[in-house]
Amino acid sequence: MNIKQPLIEAPELAAMAPEAVLIVDCRFDLADPAQGRREYAKAHLPGAVYAHLDEDLSDHMQPATQGRHPLPQAADFAAKLARWGWRPGLALVAYDDAGGALAAARCWWMARALGLDAAVLDGGLGAWISAGLPLTDRMPERAACEPVPGMRFDASATLSADGLLDAPRILDARAAPRFAGQVEPLDPVAGHVPGARNRPFAENLDEHGRFRPAETLRAAFGALLPEGRADGVVHMCGSGVTACHNLLAMEVAGLHGSRLFAPSWSGWVADASRPVERND
Repeated sequence: MNIKQPLIEAPELAAMAPEAVLIVDCRFDLADPAQGRREYAKAHLPGAVYAHLDEDLSDHMQPATQGRHPLPQAADFAAKLARWGWRPGLALVAYDDAGGALAAARCWWMARALGLDAAVLDGGLGAWISAGLPLTDRMPERAACEPVPGMRFDASATLSADGLLDAPRILDARAAPRFAGQVEPLDPVAGHVPGARNRPFAENLDEHGRFRPAETLRAAFGALLPEGRADGVVHMCGSGVTACHNLLAMEVAGLHGSRLFAPSWSGWVADASRPVERND
């Protein structure tokens, strides 16, 4: 089943046939990595599988220069999808309880980079509940499938550290105090990549945790585009997770072709020779 838009509304998802979509619960708490799985076990969308940010959407065997949440190998993620019951032609919808920021947008980006039809549930778990739709504690019974051989992440969707400083526009999704280098609760060095601009991911959402209208996002990101080109934008954050939220917001806005610097700030500062900028 083809999903044409990067966001899907709760009633639309509820109307989809269970065999046409793989729903992925991506709830996660950086302060308590086990919490998302516990909450999933208590109640989740019917048929949803659970994706753990550290275990399923990251590969911590990668070196520190790949950041705190290194991307897994494409073949490993493809095998994970197959174990969850994904097969060619099946759409994927990711959700969390943080407006897509932790880590539904990351799952969406990874699925899209593999070539899957994918979307994020707008408003996440809260929107589903507000729509009066059911939850369950029943574990899904979807049968595992055979991995599709040769699946690769789209090479044009990412940028390496070597090319980052030459990018026409770097957008950093972290909150303003972290970007400025005034505070740094997670990484050993405070600040940002020289020349980067700050676009906190939280500004993509309204007071209900839903994405702002496409025209509002288009105006906000359009003011940051280098020479009006979305494909000149590279997104980063602390570890390559909330950066995907800004990338998703640009897709919602109809601004296509921006890329991800997956190691993000944590990977950048793992090499002490790289330059750092701070705001006074």
